[in-house]
Amino acid sequence: MLATGKEVLQHAHENGYAVGAFNVNNMEIVQAIIAAAEETNSPVILQASQGGLKYAGVEYIAQMSKIAAYNAKVPVVIHLDHGTDFKQIMQCIRHGFTSVMIDGSKYPLEGNIEITNKVIEIAHAVGVSVEAELGKIGGTEDDITVSEKEATFTDPDDAEKFVKETGVDSLAIAIGTAHGPYKGEPKLDFDRLKVIKERLNMPIVLHGSSGVPEDSIRKAVSLGVNKINIDTDIRMAFARAVREFVINNPEAYDPRKILEPAKKEMQKIIAEKMIMFGSAGRA
Repeated sequence: MLATGKEVLQHAHENGYAVGAFNVNNMEIVQAIIAAAEETNSPVILQASQGGLKYAGVEYIAQMSKIAAYNAKVPVVIHLDHGTDFKQIMQCIRHGFTSVMIDGSKYPLEGNIEITNKVIEIAHAVGVSVEAELGKIGGTEDDITVSEKEATFTDPDDAEKFVKETGVDSLAIAIGTAHGPYKGEPKLDFDRLKVIKERLNMPIVLHGSSGVPEDSIRKAVSLGVNKINIDTDIRMAFARAVREFVINNPEAYDPRKILEPAKKEMQKIIAEKMIMFGSAGRA
C-alpha cells in the first residue's frame, strides 16, 4: 500500500523505531526490498537518488515503485533522496513520489530555510512529505561529494530555528556518519543526537548508515532516529552474489539466473536491517 513519508515516520517517531530507506536502481532491487518488507512485516521506504534517476529514468523508477507499493501488503513510501535540483523535485512529485528530500545543506542556514520552504509550499499542497538536511554529511553519493574537511555536525540551535521556520516533516542530521564505504569505524555523536531529538521532538533521519556497527545503529534508534538510509550495503550484496555466481557458472548467460542470487542476497541483508531498526512487525 502506498503511504507518505509523514504517515510512516510519524508512527515510527511515536513508537520508538526506525524505518529503513533503501536506494533503488533497477527492478531486482525493488523486488528484493519489497520481499524483505513483507517477510518481516515492516513498513519501508523505496528511495531514488539523483544518480538512480539518471540511470533508470524517473518514469521507470516511479512506475516500478508504484506497482510494488500498490501490490505490497505493507506501507511503502516512494522518496527522492538528496534532491538538490528544484525542477527534478517537481518532476518526482508529478510522477507520484509521496516524499521528497530537499538537500540545501550546501547553503548558509537562511538560504537552506528559503529553498526548503519553496519546496514545502508546493509539496505539502499536494500531500507530499518533505525531508531536509542540516549540517554536511561527508563522503560521496552519486554526484554529491562532501570532503572530510567540509563535513560539519548539525548545531542543535540551528536545527531548532530551521524546523520552527520551515515546518519540515523530517530532518536529516550530521552526527558522524558518511556516504559510501567506511575506512574505519565511524564514531557517532550520540550526545548531539539526544539533544536534537529532545529539542525538536520530530522524526530524525540518519544518512550514510551502511557499515555502521549494529550496536551504534540500535543506540541511535533508541535515542530517536526514525529513518535510516541504506545504499552501499545493498550494492555490495548485489555485486558479491553476481560475482560468485559468474565465477562458479562461467558458461551462464541468462540474466535471470545471474540476477536471482543477487536478489536473494539483497533480500537477506535488507531483512536483517529491518529487524535491527526495530521496524519488523510494525506494518
